[in-house]
Amino acid sequence: MAEASADENPYVEEPPTDFAPVEQLTENEACEQARLLREAIRFHDYQYYVENDPEIADRTYDALFTRLQALEEEFGIQTEDSPTRRVGGEPLDELGTVEHVAPMLSIDSGGEADDVREFDARIRREVGGQDDDVQYVCEPKFDGLSVEVVYEDGEYVRAATRGDGQTGEDVTENVRTIASVPHRLRGDYPDYLVVRGEVYMPEDAFVEHNRERVERGEDPFANPRNAAAGSLRQLDPSVTAERPLDCFFFDVLDSSYDFATHWEQHETLPRWGLKVNDRSERTGDVEEAIAYRNRLMDERPELNYEIDGVVVKVDDLATCAELGTTQRAYRWAFAYKFPARSEVTTIREVVVQVGRTGRLTPVALLEPVDVGGVTVSRASLHNPDEIEAMDVNVGDEVRVQRAGDVIPYVSEVVEKRSEGHYEFPEHCPVCDSPVEFDGPMAFCTGGLACPAQLRRAVAYYASEDGLDIEGLGGERVEQLIDAGLVEDSLADLYRIERDDLVGLEGWGEISAENLVTELEASKRPRLRDFLSAIGIPKVGPATAAELAREFGDVDAIRTATREELARVEGIGPKVADQIAEFFESERNERVIDDLLAEIGPLESPDADAGDELSGLTFVFTGSLDGYTRGEAQELVEDHGANATSSVSGNTDYLVAGESPGRTKLDDAEANDVPALDEVEFEELLAERGVL
Repeated sequence: MAEASADENPYVEEPPTDFAPVEQLTENEACEQARLLREAIRFHDYQYYVENDPEIADRTYDALFTRLQALEEEFGIQTEDSPTRRVGGEPLDELGTVEHVAPMLSIDSGGEADDVREFDARIRREVGGQDDDVQYVCEPKFDGLSVEVVYEDGEYVRAATRGDGQTGEDVTENVRTIASVPHRLRGDYPDYLVVRGEVYMPEDAFVEHNRERVERGEDPFANPRNAAAGSLRQLDPSVTAERPLDCFFFDVLDSSYDFATHWEQHETLPRWGLKVNDRSERTGDVEEAIAYRNRLMDERPELNYEIDGVVVKVDDLATCAELGTTQRAYRWAFAYKFPARSEVTTIREVVVQVGRTGRLTPVALLEPVDVGGVTVSRASLHNPDEIEAMDVNVGDEVRVQRAGDVIPYVSEVVEKRSEGHYEFPEHCPVCDSPVEFDGPMAFCTGGLACPAQLRRAVAYYASEDGLDIEGLGGERVEQLIDAGLVEDSLADLYRIERDDLVGLEGWGEISAENLVTELEASKRPRLRDFLSAIGIPKVGPATAAELAREFGDVDAIRTATREELARVEGIGPKVADQIAEFFESERNERVIDDLLAEIGPLESPDADAGDELSGLTFVFTGSLDGYTRGEAQELVEDHGANATSSVSGNTDYLVAGESPGRTKLDDAEANDVPALDEVEFEELLAERGVL
């Protein structure tokens, strides 16, 4: 790729402050101007994100970007790698899954210097090295979300979350919106490159974004990591584009270019336009690595991103290959963690929150205290048993820590200033229903009729694990409830009319019509989806599918005995008790009856299905033309088969679409499992009477 320069591109060094009207340009003139603008914007992105040396003011950059958008819209000339793709594409129905090019494994960790020395001693024993034979690369351990990013011929083609290490969620369109992730590599890049990075939200951007959310009446994010993870998993890429995400790259998972060391990767990636962290260092021995960690811990408050330790990894890649991996972790790397940050403060009050399933969670409201650079004013008290064990109460001086360096919790009483411990309420603080205790946990018995549970229940009902009602996220649910449009039950959703919504802030005629249409489309759901959506404790999509397959009718499930429920695969006596209790509740019974009256009869999960594939186990890999991965899995499950994520000796068929995972193909060959392409898969379904 030819890099933009001041000599050849008028928009690099001193961009013009005005442009001729778009309508005065010919198409050829527009295409050429758009080409120059794309090159210039990529150049300035590189200067800003990688070199940390911007050459133009933000307002000038914005003018270039806006001009490019106008040209592309007017002439229909947007390219796949255009910087304007960062504003987000079409909303997705679901985040698909993709198999990683190479496993994205974990890292063993410890919090003591001797843990790192023991790691170093093992490395030297196994590679036979002397003191001067092993060098390490040390880098911050970012507290964000790991992603795999794939480039082919210098072009960005795919991104996926870490997931289970073998497969991850396809977040290609969302990562495309992150300005520090280039759509096209620079310089003498390799034909093929797969890199691991960490998506995060800078702390200053996090604070500003939360301020804006609060001003809009939205709930703030709890911490930068949650903000980054939630933003990256949005089904609408335009929502991700509005979030101030950033990305560091730190490892090459696969490449057509041969690297000798991790440090060579660190020095080379920026030349290709990929941002690396400037706090990374190469050290001569383990003591230098320990000193690096201690120094970075002192400098931590100055950083604009969250870290919870440092990663120490063997520099030489040939040695790394010799050391290999365990089933879950790289044997050539170690995470030297920071101690959990803690401070002492006073409990002002204790409040009890009510969750979607009715679980009551005690939260201490604190005298605000700075814990590792974060102001903490509330912290978890775990559960009633922990409150009693700590003998903690309002007015006590307590130690607050951040679990995983993120979630604040009360760890101990430092000075007892009150009598006894906080007495857990016997009635729900929201609906006044009796509280029931199950081991250390407490639950409101109000069910779906409890307003607090209703808010969370409606959001879950509309979520991907429920009926997947687009346009009905948590913030809008709050708005509908606050406006009195949803008062008593889930059924209230189906009584909402377009005119009810148009008068609310942020709603127009189109968005109102869209939601009403989505709600109408959600009527007569499949039984399995309905069971997952109504918030039965311990019943998610997989368990709901088993219940639907076993009973085939909602009334049969509602009246099933505990013994009948416990016989369903994956449901033991304890879960059976919770399911039965859910349906035995008079309040839940009224809410469900009301809901069924609005949505009409449920579709049997097997109305168009049966047990034609009973006893078979399928694994899917790659992309199919006629189905998403989830649709293919649901299809075989609806007809009695099992769909699993990994190949074993119990697998009957591996269905391989385009770009299949090499690991699954190899496992299928090793276990003599037939591999079917999409045509052969459909032929099998036809033979069995499914199609």
